[in-house]
Amino acid sequence: MTIAANDFSYLGFANRCSWAPQTGQAAVPDLGNLPEWNLADLYPGPDSAELKADIEKAMREAASFEERWKGKLAGELAKADGGAFAQSIREFEALNELMGRIGSYAGLYYYGDTTDPQRMKLFGDVQQKLTDASTHLIFYSLEINRIDGTVLEQAMNANADIAHYRPWLTDLRLDKPYELDDKLEQLFHEKSVTGFSAWNRLFDETMAGLRFDVDGQQLSIEPTLNMLQDADGAVRKKASEALARTFGANLRLFTLITNTLAKDKEISDRWRGFSDIADSRHLSNRVERAVVDALSRAVQAAYPRISHRYYALKAKWLGLEKLENWDRNAPLPETPQALIPWDEARETVLTAYGNFAPEMADIAKRFFDNNWIDAPVRPGKAPGAFAHPTVPSAHPYVLLNYMGKPRDVMTLAHELGHGVHQVLAGKQGALMASTPLTLAETASVFGEMLTFRSLLAKTKDKRERKAMLAQKAEDMINTVVRQIAFYEFERRVHTERREGELTSDRICEIWMDVQRESLGDAVRLNPGYETFWTYIPHFIHSPFYVYAYAFGDCLVNSLYAVYQNAEAGFQEKYFEMLKAGGTKHHKELLAPFGLDATDPDFWNKGLSVIEGIIDELEEMEA
Repeated sequence: MTIAANDFSYLGFANRCSWAPQTGQAAVPDLGNLPEWNLADLYPGPDSAELKADIEKAMREAASFEERWKGKLAGELAKADGGAFAQSIREFEALNELMGRIGSYAGLYYYGDTTDPQRMKLFGDVQQKLTDASTHLIFYSLEINRIDGTVLEQAMNANADIAHYRPWLTDLRLDKPYELDDKLEQLFHEKSVTGFSAWNRLFDETMAGLRFDVDGQQLSIEPTLNMLQDADGAVRKKASEALARTFGANLRLFTLITNTLAKDKEISDRWRGFSDIADSRHLSNRVERAVVDALSRAVQAAYPRISHRYYALKAKWLGLEKLENWDRNAPLPETPQALIPWDEARETVLTAYGNFAPEMADIAKRFFDNNWIDAPVRPGKAPGAFAHPTVPSAHPYVLLNYMGKPRDVMTLAHELGHGVHQVLAGKQGALMASTPLTLAETASVFGEMLTFRSLLAKTKDKRERKAMLAQKAEDMINTVVRQIAFYEFERRVHTERREGELTSDRICEIWMDVQRESLGDAVRLNPGYETFWTYIPHFIHSPFYVYAYAFGDCLVNSLYAVYQNAEAGFQEKYFEMLKAGGTKHHKELLAPFGLDATDPDFWNKGLSVIEGIIDELEEMEA
């Protein structure tokens, strides 16, 4: 996944110390020297004079910015050269850069151990100070959007400095119909600290503190989830039951968080005038609702041809009448069980990237050489994986929970794809580097595909090839089918929440409905599985984010087909797409490749790639 530089909902961890498993933690295999990132590129430390000085500077300069520019933008723009208006944008961008650096550091430091009181306090204090500072900036975009569009267009045509920011100014105009007056915007902004941000933090700290009893061991969530990929079905079952017990014991809290955040979003949407529950996400993604609806319909229609068919095949391979829900990600008997050391994972990804474009490997190598990656599993560390761009004047950071599984190598390839994208897009500056989520997943999924195809090309053994194809099919199903099922789950929950609070039982019923629809009859959903919606962080931090994964996967399937058939020049066009950051709409970015996401057949082309892999697996059985 990826996150914007000013999004404090996800971030990561920094600590330059080694870690040994504590009592009750799963034993950590020897995977080599796993890197831990160095946050000194942002600030020397949480108590550093530099961090304190920048926080004070942000508070001071934000207030000064408001005093200097509020109520004056239209007048400055009306002047002949518009030079002062251009200067105001540069100052606004510099403030975003400064505040983004502060917020990135506090978040990355906090997510290293969300149970550490000192990290929690720093994170909360910084959030509060940045919210206070940014309150002074709320007027700016609102005031720009009150300027007549013709006047703004004339200014962009007349002044190259203003024209430089055309993509950002154009995006601002899209927000105009949903903006409120200054006082209401300020209220919404200031209340966020005690509103949705507080509930997000409660979720994170609760999840980090949960322990799952597996044969007397009290494990955190990452090693427990990892057991669902164990070759031993008994181990997978124990892990699944441990997850279900702990999720069930905390079901009331997760139900309250979900109900509260869904209502909070409904209030915001109603005040702003969004007609559909996902329209605010579509707007922030700069993608049309009709495009997402077409994607969702295409994937749901393909459930029988993809996930239902694949899981029936997998049950047959495992000698089962049906898969249990804990068997969904079980390795096949053909899958090599040896863990993959970190150095091997590193070389695998860098080689695949280098075969595509040496420049891509060179950028990715910097993440390893300069400690921009935090890989070990540690108590309290944020689960999952992400790439965070921080700010253009610094560099991205990648968080992993690396445990040596083949999927962990694919996750490394995925997050480094984000990292390469973020490095290239950083040249657009703080206001225009961030890429909409739908296209932000393109580089990451493309990086995965390069790595997979590189490994597959080297595999001559039929059994190993089958295992690799099966794992790729599963990863694509998890990225496309599972994420659209998540999207449908969110749509149903948020729709029903408008009529009143949902009980725990009702949310669990909705979860089971969408899981049955997406997984098919070949998967048996056992008691306890109804609670597995509770640990998905996207539902909490970024409602309706999940379709971006399916969007990115289907898009990359089509993009990779273009690459395979391209005679020359593909790499250059690909890098130009990544360098564009948030300066172009998806239609503009895909046009050089002959692709168009608004074409009704576009999504079926992407889905046909997954079907083709399953076809090949079926033929192996013939």
